[in-house]
Amino acid sequence: MNTRTITDPISQRDVSNPSSHPCAYMGDGEHGIEVFFESEENRNTFLTEMQVSPSRKVVCGSSSDDYVAEG
Repeated sequence: MNTRTITDPISQRDVSNPSSHPCAYMGDGEHGIEVFFESEENRNTFLTEMQVSPSRKVVCGSSSDDYVAEG
């Protein structure tokens, strides 16, 4: 499933006409997210700041059927 968001993650404002604004797609074509930006500068800032370093952990998934709280 692909998701499309028109809220610029940098400015936190909605992009009124997405087809005329820059965007970034992250995913494999079948599953991913398309993010629209107010400006190319915001897009570049987002792409630069969102680089995942090897020390960061990314948790994916939506199923919590087998989750057991510990502690």
